[in-house]
Amino acid sequence: MHLRPYRPLPALALAWAVTLAATATATDADAGRAWQAGDHHVHSEWSVTWDRTVSPPRPIRGGDSPYTRSRNAQQALAHGLRWIVHTDHGGPGHSVVTRDQAWPALQRARRDVPDLIQFNGMEFDVPGAEHASLIVAPGPDERDRLVEIERRFGRSEPLHGEGRDHEELMLDALAHMRALPTPPLLVVNHPARTATGIGTWGQVEPRELRAWHDAAPQVVVGMEGAPGHQATRDERGLYRNPAAPTFGGFDQMTATVGGVWDELLAEGRRFWITATSDSHKNLRDGGRDFDPGEYSKTWVWARPDAHDLLDGLRAGRMFAVTGDLIDALELTVRSERGSATMGGRLAAAPGETLRIRLRVRQPAAPNANGDRPPLAQMAVIVGTPVAGGAPAMQVHRFERAQLQREGAWWSVDLEIPAPAAGAFVRARGSSTDEVEPLADVPGEDPWQDLWFYANPVFVEVADASPP
Repeated sequence: MHLRPYRPLPALALAWAVTLAATATATDADAGRAWQAGDHHVHSEWSVTWDRTVSPPRPIRGGDSPYTRSRNAQQALAHGLRWIVHTDHGGPGHSVVTRDQAWPALQRARRDVPDLIQFNGMEFDVPGAEHASLIVAPGPDERDRLVEIERRFGRSEPLHGEGRDHEELMLDALAHMRALPTPPLLVVNHPARTATGIGTWGQVEPRELRAWHDAAPQVVVGMEGAPGHQATRDERGLYRNPAAPTFGGFDQMTATVGGVWDELLAEGRRFWITATSDSHKNLRDGGRDFDPGEYSKTWVWARPDAHDLLDGLRAGRMFAVTGDLIDALELTVRSERGSATMGGRLAAAPGETLRIRLRVRQPAAPNANGDRPPLAQMAVIVGTPVAGGAPAMQVHRFERAQLQREGAWWSVDLEIPAPAAGAFVRARGSSTDEVEPLADVPGEDPWQDLWFYANPVFVEVADASPP
């Protein structure tokens, strides 16, 4: 796989940026912020199926999910979420359903569950690929923006089968989105679900991720690291090809050290991962899914405000976790010029000592399965770009006996020299003692195979000293 050159900031611009960052205190930037748990991939009764015996096809309410948006919001709040995105999928003429049924349902859900921040969105049918969570910023035109995107660009929207399944239309859609006064976010859903093997891609290819991110880096901000549909034990995540399963519930693009995600990060891309429920129908009701927040959570460092949550998602201030293994995470990298946390960048001189601290908190209450899962291990993962090849990766793994405990918090500290080519630092941990997450197999209990993944800190290496 082709690795593009790393793209650090110019030395003077970097030094200036770091100096400005050091001038403003963390208290100023983070005032009012806390960890806010959420889910950006939730279906309702407006994920309709279609009666195709008539023309145009007629939407069948509740065809792919029986739940109202209000019910989903209530369940999300009950499972500890602070925010969700309603993401019903499309179909022939579905933009009318979005406008006339799903939008009023969202308004009702906001009135019924006012303590939950609820975003307008959809599971966008990506032209030339598969699916992505589309998240629209709240505002007076949020309904019309979503309807227009779906109507003009949704792959499944045409009533009479005219071809929309081509990559050029996706680039047109991204050009439209990035030009909006408040651009939406796109997070690629279950990226390797259609893969036919390890590193053998299906409807979503790494080159497409690069092309989309090149076209609109403030819109296409990442992918599901942990896809939904985790309640089903025969096909975890509905990754149906046994040659291309999930690994510890995470997509192979994320779970493979040195894999697709690491290659994107080594290119300097700000490309993040999340965890979602992809909730359609709960296991207890005969479905394959967990409720929003019941098993998977994406935690964002933000104020309890829709716009700051979107800023956190766009900036990478977040981590993904399953089974409530942890509920807070601090990944900090320090150099002589300052410090940075998830999604941030840090200046360092070649060979300078980088001081890395990973600190996580375990919840005080049992998870939805009634368990208090153990934290068996944590790892700090460092990637360094290599010109013309895959990134060089180092995994610094710490078993439970090596973790430092401070009440509900567990931490590890690590010092490494700053690589001359720059680096990114990310982290993960597990309730298992697996050195690497193992391929998921039929019959596996998802509650016994829990992981968290932190988004990265970028280290930009330059010789120039800050002014």
